[in-house]
Amino acid sequence: MASSTNTAPTAPAAKRDRTHYLYIAVIVAVALGIAVGLIAPDLAVELKPIGTGFVNLIKMMISPIIFCTIVLGIGSVRKAAKVGAVGGIALGYFITMSFVALGIGLVVGNIVDPGTGLAVTDAVKETGQAQVSDEALPPVEFVLSIIPTTIVSAFTEGQVLQTLLVALLAGFALQAMGNAGTPILRGIEHIQRLVFRILAMVMWAAPIGAFGAIAAVTGSAGLDALKSLAVLMLGFYVTCFLFVFIVLAALLRIVAGMNILTLFKYLGREFLLILSTSSSESALPRLIAKMEHLGVSKPVVGITVPTGYSFNLDGTMIYMTMASLFIADAMGTPMSIGEQIPLLLFLLVASKGAAGVTGAGLATLAGGLQSHKPALVDGVGLIVGIDRFMSEARALTNFAGNAVATVLIGTWTKEIDRERVDQVLAGQLPFDEATLLDDHEGAAAPSDGDGEASEKELAKA
Repeated sequence: MASSTNTAPTAPAAKRDRTHYLYIAVIVAVALGIAVGLIAPDLAVELKPIGTGFVNLIKMMISPIIFCTIVLGIGSVRKAAKVGAVGGIALGYFITMSFVALGIGLVVGNIVDPGTGLAVTDAVKETGQAQVSDEALPPVEFVLSIIPTTIVSAFTEGQVLQTLLVALLAGFALQAMGNAGTPILRGIEHIQRLVFRILAMVMWAAPIGAFGAIAAVTGSAGLDALKSLAVLMLGFYVTCFLFVFIVLAALLRIVAGMNILTLFKYLGREFLLILSTSSSESALPRLIAKMEHLGVSKPVVGITVPTGYSFNLDGTMIYMTMASLFIADAMGTPMSIGEQIPLLLFLLVASKGAAGVTGAGLATLAGGLQSHKPALVDGVGLIVGIDRFMSEARALTNFAGNAVATVLIGTWTKEIDRERVDQVLAGQLPFDEATLLDDHEGAAAPSDGDGEASEKELAKA
């Protein structure tokens, strides 16, 4: 009897230890990357492809993971109205929080007033003009761009919203097929397991990717840029902190009765991954897996997370607000409140057209100013040097906002297992880092649309 009690916990402990060491290695790699960036900045900049390669490895997994998650979630639900309700609530919440983020950035930006006294040289003007991206689309063209050329091209081009559209159509089609679609759902479940297993393998390259990414960021910015623009950076960090730990924390406590620090502790490895790569997309697949493991239903996770990554950009909203005010002050043309609000509302819309654009924060800011207030574009060059450091806070805030949104929308739609949430956050049901999936989860028998699974599914779980 003694031997039987001792053998059960042994294997899981070994799994946790291996991944624990992996993320210790990431922390060490980040420290080494910062050191190399400060000591040998020219060498550090040359290391950028290492970080870019790691992020691209993860990005290549995003489309298949989103497709599988959404198809399995929608295909196992009988009532299509449930999916529509989730999408409607999600979009309403995203728009509301964008306004809140803009408002907070507006207040802090006017109080801090960081741009006064900086000089805008000809070189700075040229740098600013160079940031205007041709990739950002007007609203109408942006909507049309969501439709892929073919069903397959949605995956090959890596467009999240195109993948989302194809997945929704496939999910509803399988839903309409009824029992005839069950074998297809089972096949997609196996593909999902394969994709998550590949992602788990890719994560072992995280320390190398983190080293290259953080070294390049530190080496390219340098201490001079950090010192001269420290007020703007600190003001932006403080604003993001207030938004996350006051606004989001209060919402999470009031609506879901959950402590935001407990949720963030559960997502600690994802935050570390974002911090080391400056990309919230690097944690998107893991956020999907972890939210499902937490106890939020597949339809809610599958719709909220991918859509949020394009429309729920709280950190980017704060960034554009404070950067616009900073540039206007630095150019010697401070804006009145009457001028600030129309510009920020325009940037709110423009940011949706730049979803998925590389370096979307800076590109959106430059493109929005070019369209609405061209005289300020020259000043964008002032923040190019520190943009990568500000992108850290942008990415972390965006990720935090989408994690909280998933829990909130799951609570509002009654698509969250509160008992499981408590067990997971208490550490009683650890996340499987080897597969990123729970063995009992996958394509389930269709539910009645009210969050209740069939007896067969419950017996299997």
